[in-house]
Amino acid sequence: MTDQATGVTDPANRADSEIPGKPTAASRTTLSHIMTGSDTNLLGTVHGGVIMKLVDDAAGAVAGRHSGGPAVTASMDEMVFLEPVRVGDLVHVKAQVNWTGRSSMEVGVRVMAERWNESTPAQQVGSAYLVFAAVDGDGKPRRVPPVIPETERDNRRYQEAQIRRTHRLARRRAIKELREKRAAEGIDD
Repeated sequence: MTDQATGVTDPANRADSEIPGKPTAASRTTLSHIMTGSDTNLLGTVHGGVIMKLVDDAAGAVAGRHSGGPAVTASMDEMVFLEPVRVGDLVHVKAQVNWTGRSSMEVGVRVMAERWNESTPAQQVGSAYLVFAAVDGDGKPRRVPPVIPETERDNRRYQEAQIRRTHRLARRRAIKELREKRAAEGIDD
């Protein structure tokens, strides 16, 4: 059902929903890891790929929890590194489902870091949005429960996720059309 004031579909009342919805908090999780010398890049800070793996691990756990089974990474959007992470930092990767479709879920991730031996507050060092597809034992898409936003922040994240989805689909469509046009013109890339 669509809220006439906001134009947002209430995920708990989607007409195609046969699976009961789950609140955002049901699958929210935090993965914490201390960074060591084996995590560094040539500059002596933690390699971005190490952080990306932690992001994917946390997001995958959330997607699996929310969907009640296996889920695979379909895309990673907007991975942003805000500050370098150093050896000795305790990194906290916080993830939650922001939006759900029939078999896909957008998971939002916030990466925080603090010194392992200091009592200063953790600082945000990165963020990302990932799309996961729930799959069955044969690797075929399967339905996921709708996510039910619980707070105003969750509602904002849900609405922003719908915008990102619209942009992803439009970008994919535009690239496909361009490639088809180039192929029709005999341009081989």
